[in-house]
Amino acid sequence: MAAAFASFGLLIILIAAAGFALHASRRWRAGAGAHVDIIAGLKALPGRYLRDVHDVVARKPFNARFHALTAGGFLGALGLVSLAAVPGIGGPWLWGLAAVLLAAMTGGAAMVGWRRRVQRPDELSGGRFARLPLSLLAFSLGFLVVALDAAFGGVLSEPVSLILASIGLLGTADLLLGVGRGPLKHALNGALHLIAHPRPLRFSDHGGERQSALLPLDLEAEKFGAEVPRDFAWNRLLGFEACVQCGRCETLCPAYAAGLPLNPKAFIQDIAGALSHGASGYAGNDHPGERFVGESGPDLTLVGEGAAIHPDTLWACTTCRACVEACPMMIEHVDAVVDLRRFQTLELGAAPGKAADVLEALRHADNPGGLEAARRIDWASDLALPLAASREHFDVLLWLGDAAFDLRGQRSLRALIRLLRLAEVDFAVLGADELDCGDLARRLGDEATFQGLATRTVAQLAGLDFNRIVTMDPHALHALRNEYPAFGLNRPVLHHTAFLAELVDSGRLTLKALSGTVTYHDPCYLGRYNGETEAPRRLLDALGLERREMEFSGLFSRCCGGGGGATVTDIEGEFRIADQRMDQARATGAECVAVACPNCTAMLEGVVEPRPEVREIAELVLEAAT
Repeated sequence: MAAAFASFGLLIILIAAAGFALHASRRWRAGAGAHVDIIAGLKALPGRYLRDVHDVVARKPFNARFHALTAGGFLGALGLVSLAAVPGIGGPWLWGLAAVLLAAMTGGAAMVGWRRRVQRPDELSGGRFARLPLSLLAFSLGFLVVALDAAFGGVLSEPVSLILASIGLLGTADLLLGVGRGPLKHALNGALHLIAHPRPLRFSDHGGERQSALLPLDLEAEKFGAEVPRDFAWNRLLGFEACVQCGRCETLCPAYAAGLPLNPKAFIQDIAGALSHGASGYAGNDHPGERFVGESGPDLTLVGEGAAIHPDTLWACTTCRACVEACPMMIEHVDAVVDLRRFQTLELGAAPGKAADVLEALRHADNPGGLEAARRIDWASDLALPLAASREHFDVLLWLGDAAFDLRGQRSLRALIRLLRLAEVDFAVLGADELDCGDLARRLGDEATFQGLATRTVAQLAGLDFNRIVTMDPHALHALRNEYPAFGLNRPVLHHTAFLAELVDSGRLTLKALSGTVTYHDPCYLGRYNGETEAPRRLLDALGLERREMEFSGLFSRCCGGGGGATVTDIEGEFRIADQRMDQARATGAECVAVACPNCTAMLEGVVEPRPEVREIAELVLEAAT
């Protein structure tokens, strides 16, 4: 009796939950159109979930274990108990198998309870999530006893078994009927998100590329960027709805850690909540600081003084992609930030701080400082740099970047140029003909300026005969390597650390051993954007230095605070991001911080002493070159 009651009750709840889910899907289905290969996504779903998602979840082994036990036990038991309602299928064997799965789920649910009630990490959301352990245990324990009773032929009295079945059904109802807004919203929307992901090349079924390039904006469109939630493509809205509020993005965000008004988890919930007219039920940490947040809705402006997202929140992002790297649901936070910035900059002219002046300089002088083009190489008159325009063919085009306008950057470039000459590399520079790569303009939302610079640069490079591009600027590396191909560039682009490592490996550069201790700061646009974390370390190891890793390193490195236009938007926080990063370097006890990015060099050298010495890797290699 109780077993049949449980099975039929579960079927009724499943049908009701399907109705709720279909109704809730109207929120993300209202988004703009997007081309998605649904069939390919469906085929790839098992692999994306079991490999890609669980690779991220497994970074916290305890979480991975309770996730596997809870999710696997719940889905398996849900299917078996529902199947028992079909005449002729149910029997002791089926209930016995269900009991095994329910026992596993009970263990997982107890671990969830331990994490939420005992460990209680600050990044976890409350609200309906707070009673998640109780709902899971009600389902697993209630049905576990019913399943065991049915498997052994009915030992319990009918009233007791019916009470237990009712407890299981109450837990089921709380879990499944909340599929539109509760904790299990991420389970359904997450699966759909993996199927229709806007960046499918990120997944292992496509090779697991670091797909980080922004897609070109149609400059003939009626509206630029996203103003209201429905301006986002439907599969991006689906991604926001897939957020499980685990807080992993929150714990790795450099802006949040420094007390800037940005919490990436709250940012995603701001957009998701707007789809529900602000009724998201979000009960997690908010953006730091006191800023008025007003009315929200699917057709209401998202960013503004009285809107769902305060402008300071939008402009506090350094676009470092730490949130994206951390997210187990593969949500693309940075793409959303840039889409919103595009509307603010191109439609409203609302770029804050010094950003407007920098963008104006880029439009008129082709560099963010508004300087004369000739000044890109006037510091190097003693080096007699070979100019690409005067060469018929050469091996390497050295892209100088904005470091050429900065005294500190020039020092690093001099070291690199001396190394190229020591290794007898056939190289040339564009000199006064070099334009800004446009990365800063693009991250600030000025897609028109970026596309103008990209188109002109690609046309210029098409008239030159060379083999590859080398640059010491990871931002230029990313733009040229990953974003310029959309405009016709088809040349290999290397970071100078990868190129120097190649020269050392081939014997074209020989190094003597140096003494001392060093810690390496991974630039965001070199590590997370381009996956290059080993070449700089190989060089440091080749120098014989004792290398010490910071708490956050490699793909999980903390940002220096210099990306995404943060240096010109001037959003204030409780601390400087660079100061916090230098604190992590100090904690290693290393004498030197090695860097591989002009922006990082400037940001870290701006930290007041006492601190470790900041050295560009090319400078260290030159010191050891023989």
